Amino acid sequence: MMELRSSLTGRIVLTAVATVILLFLALPIVVILVTSFSNNAFAAFPPQAWTLNWYKALFADGSKWPAALSLSAFVACLSTLFSLIIGVTAATALTRSELPLRSAVYALVLGPLVIPQIVTALGLFLLFEPAAMLGSPIAIALGHTVLASPIAVLILIATLRSIDERLEDAAASMGAGRLTIARRITFPLAAPGMIAAAIFSFITSFDEFYISQFLSSVDTVTLPVQVYNSLTFEIDPSVTAVSALLTAFAVLALGIVALVRWIGSGKQGSLLSVENTAGVANPAGEAV
Repeated sequence: MMELRSSLTGRIVLTAVATVILLFLALPIVVILVTSFSNNAFAAFPPQAWTLNWYKALFADGSKWPAALSLSAFVACLSTLFSLIIGVTAATALTRSELPLRSAVYALVLGPLVIPQIVTALGLFLLFEPAAMLGSPIAIALGHTVLASPIAVLILIATLRSIDERLEDAAASMGAGRLTIARRITFPLAAPGMIAAAIFSFITSFDEFYISQFLSSVDTVTLPVQVYNSLTFEIDPSVTAVSALLTAFAVLALGIVALVRWIGSGKQGSLLSVENTAGVANPAGEAV
C-alpha cells in the first residue's frame, strides 16, 4: 500500500514539475502571440485593446517584409537542396560502406554544430569577401548549408540505420544492382527521413541570423536580419506579427514531420511481412 501511494505521489510530482517546465518554456511564445494582436504601438503586454493592424502592415505598400520573406524563402530552398545532396551522400557513405577513418569523417561533418555560429559566419565572410560574393543569395545559401547539412546528415543516418538491411540483401540476392536497390528499396523507405531532413534544413536556413548578417548587403536582407534591423533602428510593432507567423510556421512544419514519419513507419513493416510470407525467390521468379 505504501509503495502504491509512493508511486502515485511520485507520478503526481513528476507531472506537476513537467507541466511547470513546459509552461515556462512556452510562456515567451504565448506572450509574443498575444502581443501581436495588441493595438499598442510599443508592443506592450498585456494588450489594452485588440487589432489586426500589424498583420495588415506586413503586406502594405512600401513594406520591407515581403522582400525579406521572399529572399529568405529562396535562400532556404537552395540551402535545403544543397543540404539534402550532402546529407544523402554523407549518410550513405557512413552507414552503407566501409569508409576509412569513419569516426574522423563523422566528427568533421558534425563540426559546424559545435563551433560558435559567429565564428563560422566570420570565416564565411573572409571567404566570400575577396570573391565579391557578399550579398549574393547563392553565397548566403552556401553559408546556411554549412549549418543545415549536419542536421540533415544526423537525420538521414538515423533513418538509414533504421532500415532493415535484410530487404536490401533480399533484393541483391535476386540480382538487383546497387542503383536498383537504392531506387526501389532504400530511398522509398528513407523518404520520410528525407522529408524530415528537408524540413529541418529549411527551418535552419530560414531562421539563421549570424551568417545572413555577415553575408548580406543593403539590397539582400533576409527576414531574421530585417527583424533585427527593425528592433535596433526603429520601433515597429509588426515584428511581433512576424514572430507569431514564424512560430506558427515552425509548429506546422513539426506537425508535418510527425505526420510523414507516422505514415512512413508502416512501409518497412509491410515490406518485411511480404518478405516473410513470400519465401525465397528462385532465379525463375517462383517462390519456394
